Amino acid sequence: MKTNIHLSTLLLFPLGCLFAQAPPSSFAAEGFDSHIELHWQGSGATSVTGYQLFRSDNGGQSFSLLKALGPGNETYIDWTGDEGAGISRQYAIRTLAEGGMIGPFSDTLTATTHVFSDEELLEMVQRYTFRYFWDFAHPQSGMARERNTSGNTVTTGGSGFGLLSIVTGIERGWITRQEGVDRMLQIVSFLQICEKYHGALPHWINGATGQTIPFSTFDNGGDLVETAFMMQGLLICREYFDQNNALENTLRDVITDLWEGVEWDWYRRNNSNVLYWHWSPQYQWQMNFPLRGFNETQITYLLAVASPTHGVPASLYQTGWAGGGYTNNASYYGYPICCGPYAGGPLFFAHYSFLGFDPRNKKDAYCNYFVRNRNHALIHQAYCNSNPENHEGYSDECWGLTASDNPWGYQAHDPFPANDNGTIAPTAALASMPYTPQESMKALKHFYRVLGEQLWGRYGFYDAFNLDQNWFASSYLAIDQGPIVAMIENHRTGLFWDLFMQAPGIQSAVAAVGFVPDASSTEETSRTSYGFDVVLRPNPVVAGQTTLLELQVLTGSVFQVEVVDKQGVLRQIAVNTRAFKPGIYNLPIATAGLEPGMYFIAVKTENGKTRSVKLLVSP
Repeated sequence: MKTNIHLSTLLLFPLGCLFAQAPPSSFAAEGFDSHIELHWQGSGATSVTGYQLFRSDNGGQSFSLLKALGPGNETYIDWTGDEGAGISRQYAIRTLAEGGMIGPFSDTLTATTHVFSDEELLEMVQRYTFRYFWDFAHPQSGMARERNTSGNTVTTGGSGFGLLSIVTGIERGWITRQEGVDRMLQIVSFLQICEKYHGALPHWINGATGQTIPFSTFDNGGDLVETAFMMQGLLICREYFDQNNALENTLRDVITDLWEGVEWDWYRRNNSNVLYWHWSPQYQWQMNFPLRGFNETQITYLLAVASPTHGVPASLYQTGWAGGGYTNNASYYGYPICCGPYAGGPLFFAHYSFLGFDPRNKKDAYCNYFVRNRNHALIHQAYCNSNPENHEGYSDECWGLTASDNPWGYQAHDPFPANDNGTIAPTAALASMPYTPQESMKALKHFYRVLGEQLWGRYGFYDAFNLDQNWFASSYLAIDQGPIVAMIENHRTGLFWDLFMQAPGIQSAVAAVGFVPDASSTEETSRTSYGFDVVLRPNPVVAGQTTLLELQVLTGSVFQVEVVDKQGVLRQIAVNTRAFKPGIYNLPIATAGLEPGMYFIAVKTENGKTRSVKLLVSP
């Protein structure tokens, strides 16, 4: 039971108790949309045993104990909810010390929430997530820890993603350029002394010593894919830190040495026509993992071709990356996927290689990857909205399956039923922001405003949640946090796409593997840009009866209308390649032969635009 008190009274203290440490310094309170953050500077004294936070909800007339925290805590999230409804609260803090000693109260602070715009929400998510790579970086190496419980274990690929958070922090004014340069020099100096394997870094490294931490028994050497993720980030930083001064000149020189030292050609395994993921001086090629797509490793081939010192033939892009089972001509929920596994696979496939590589305005022999990745995200949203496995909470605003923690461990989740156990990871939808800005923003608001009390913490969204199990992760993973910051920045400014594509050798490598200009990826994904709109009435409809699809055509085109079930299987073609001029049309959709349940009406145009509307068929 909470007890209301007045801060001025001394009756709070046990008789004979003496004041201990002074209140923590730099105590501050900041109001956001649906929470207030409190933070302070700990004293560092060994005698301090913790802190007590007090809150007032009545304008400071009386206070209640909000939370008692241990000495290592210097941040607290006070959830308000109500979507920024102007909630004001007052706070005070005091220090606890050995022997039951209690310090005096701090000055009272007031913080007020307000409704955040979309841009403010994006800024908030980036800023909080950036902290994982800035505040929680390994103190000796500056590298990103694998997860928030990893101690000295730092990650190569996750740290490469985290480099982009440092650049974002400078651009957004959270740190100074000098602070960013200092951290970058700390990181690259550490990378210089790390164990390497023909220039490639291992997956995990001891952040204190630079020695390899085996990822598995045979994976104790070079990891070419993790190295590619690091090099993607380093090349972006080499472009960004372009000032002509001693520190930035040194930074660029060290990055160049690291980049030119990677022996991409060694990982061809005796000049074969494919790159291999791993090599170990102890186990050689025992892992035996050729890099064939489509998956997250596309950037590895682009960098290997671009290397000025140890390049591989551009033909390996065809014989290796796209060398087996690459294309996928299926559509799911009305969206073609072009390449990759069933429904596109986990969404990190659409993120890791594209933090720097800009998929817009170009295509190779197989597809335009911006369009492919946009469809991939839309398939995930449609799958979660249809929810064929009946998982709790899935909807068009709660979507996104990828590799993440779950209640039983760690798994790559995707829309294939055997890989879907009800776990949603915020990074899946949020890192898809450049492809699906409206759909991803809808998910962001749901994750924060609806689930945030359990899902939001010091470093932004926790890794994942599973509402079937009423489970919310307490973990943060570098490889999930990094794409959130970088891809939101690409959505907002295109910064990392621009920087990476201007790096020497990248454009020529992209051309060498077969990319050619293609404008289709520049199309806006908003509903109004489609040139048509659809409304379904009645909905739900009784099985066997007919519903009407109102097609509002703004720009004349040839349309096809399909009925797709919630597994993505085509059930009927309601309108087959018919031309419509601008106007409003009522098109009958027969439900004869459809069992009661959920379906999608997919409306497609001749230029590849698709809109899907959900249809419920009742008994």
